[in-house]
Amino acid sequence: MPESINIAVVGGGPGGYAAAFLAADLGMTVTLIDPELNPGGVCLYRGCIPSKALLHVAKLIEESEQAKNWGIDFAAPKIDLARLRSWKEGVVKKLTGGLGILSKQRKVKYVQGRAAFENSTTLRVTKSDGSEESLTFDRIILATGSRPAIVPTLKLDTPRMMDSTGALNLEDIPGTLLVVGGGYIGLELGSVYAALGTRVTVVEMLPGLLPGADRDLVLPLHKRLEKLFDSILLNTTVASVILDNKDEGTGLRATFKAQDGKVQEKVFDRVLVSVGRKPNSEIPGLEKTGVTVGPKGFITVNKQLQTTDSSIYAIGDVVGEPMLAHKAMHEGRTAVEAIGGHKVAFEPNAIPAVVFTDPEVAWCGLTETQAQNENRDVKVAKFPWAASGRAVAIDRPEGLTKLLIDPHTERVLGVGIVGAGAGEMIAEGVLAIEMAALAKDVALTIHPHPTLSETVMESAEVFFGTSTDIYRPKRA
Repeated sequence: MPESINIAVVGGGPGGYAAAFLAADLGMTVTLIDPELNPGGVCLYRGCIPSKALLHVAKLIEESEQAKNWGIDFAAPKIDLARLRSWKEGVVKKLTGGLGILSKQRKVKYVQGRAAFENSTTLRVTKSDGSEESLTFDRIILATGSRPAIVPTLKLDTPRMMDSTGALNLEDIPGTLLVVGGGYIGLELGSVYAALGTRVTVVEMLPGLLPGADRDLVLPLHKRLEKLFDSILLNTTVASVILDNKDEGTGLRATFKAQDGKVQEKVFDRVLVSVGRKPNSEIPGLEKTGVTVGPKGFITVNKQLQTTDSSIYAIGDVVGEPMLAHKAMHEGRTAVEAIGGHKVAFEPNAIPAVVFTDPEVAWCGLTETQAQNENRDVKVAKFPWAASGRAVAIDRPEGLTKLLIDPHTERVLGVGIVGAGAGEMIAEGVLAIEMAALAKDVALTIHPHPTLSETVMESAEVFFGTSTDIYRPKRA
């Protein structure tokens, strides 16, 4: 019975606290262990939440500039950096404090400290006050998350060299910033700094930004970022970054190497390295258990999130891609239900991905790139936002919504959206895929007018050659 199960959750991020809270709701005795004062993890303290707060500010600044197109002129913004930092930190404190209250309401024992294994069911916890305690449990869930990846050749002991955590601290507004890596973290934080007045250069070693995303979804974002950023260097690597000692400089001198072998140098006030994340699987004492760690550092689990040690489960970033908070939360709930004796498995048909730039990029299920690589027969139905009344009315016609549809069954296999608020729209696509919806189901679902959500319905209509707002007859 769940009431007799005593579990520990190591790590208080979204996966960890979701697991702990569900376990408590099911009647289990729960201990949640994390170094922070309250639950929240990287996501709330140093990731998802503070970055979205700053991206909201960046969007406001950009829209005030765009308003000139509508006959409204605002004066240049005056940025009080201390107040901006304080507001961002207030958002974090409010949300993490709320999780602390929820822990107490659920009678979850929250221990501020770090855990190490003594054996498969016993943890030695070093608390924040320096004291230690050994605690034994029936089951342990590892939700230790991940950390920014480090490029060995770009390690430099100076605060001017930042990872995502350092960038979110917003110590100053540098005149120039080099962003190493054209993935979602680099583009989001680069957008924040650019909106605040920094001249931003992004360097990406691959041919395009957001590797893995479909190119037609990235293109509108790329065009907008070309105007926002100082420059975007593709097919380029950063060979080195050193302290600039020329002319008594205090910046960082970066050396770029293009694919054609061309080398150039440039000095920046700060450098942000955002080349991905690494799992936190180096848990002290883990070797005393039966847990297996794979070659990339991910803990091996089955579909119930159980490791190769029957007493230990693992969830979130530490078990593999995609490293997303919402994936971790659902894995956490699955692990708890499995521990409680329910017949469950984590096998979603779609996990949404969202890049919170402006425009936002979101997708779920099968991508067009993946379909091409796997030689899968799919029909792609696209609806351009230039034909959306709402998109034109808010002066954001650059967007695109598309559906990937099985031509034989007409089942929706994938959804991709780029445009303002794409991240809020993608959940409809996830639901369609999970419910095995047909294109006709989406087309017949009445969407409110005028909204951007209509573009999902109209994409389905495009598949049948019957879209109201664009003329695109179905090919025979």
